[in-house]
Amino acid sequence: MKASRVCREISSVVIVLAALTAHAHAQATAAPDALFQSIQSLDTQLFDAYNHCDLQKFGSMLADDLEFYHDQTGLTRGREAIVEAVKNNICGKVTRELVPGTLEVYPLANYGAVEIGVHRFHHPVHESTEPVGEAKFTQLWHKTDSGWKLAVVISFDHHELPKQ
Repeated sequence: MKASRVCREISSVVIVLAALTAHAHAQATAAPDALFQSIQSLDTQLFDAYNHCDLQKFGSMLADDLEFYHDQTGLTRGREAIVEAVKNNICGKVTRELVPGTLEVYPLANYGAVEIGVHRFHHPVHESTEPVGEAKFTQLWHKTDSGWKLAVVISFDHHELPKQ
């Protein structure tokens, strides 16, 4: 009698754990198509502005309190500081390309989305002397009443690609 009750209780615990595991797995899978398309479009808009030195458009997509973490230069805070850094170090010198097939997007409940991928950096004026760089990135997009804003960027594992 007691053994039967213990078996039922264990079965109940196993069922609950299985349900929780399934729920957690469902939450960890990639974002629905609509969210993926939205974030992919935002990425394209952001880096089109970056590549063409459209600082007004670029800055308009950033949160005021943006945090940018870079494995080689550390932390930069604030939209103005990032826009100034792009103006001084990127415009006319570097372009960014998303590596096809690397983009991942995941929902963040009550906040927005996580974007993960790999990007390459080219030096158009000095392509023959400057190597192409590659890095991984993670970005947090915050969905606000006024639209999406990029709130956190982590860019890491920067390395040169071998010459082809």
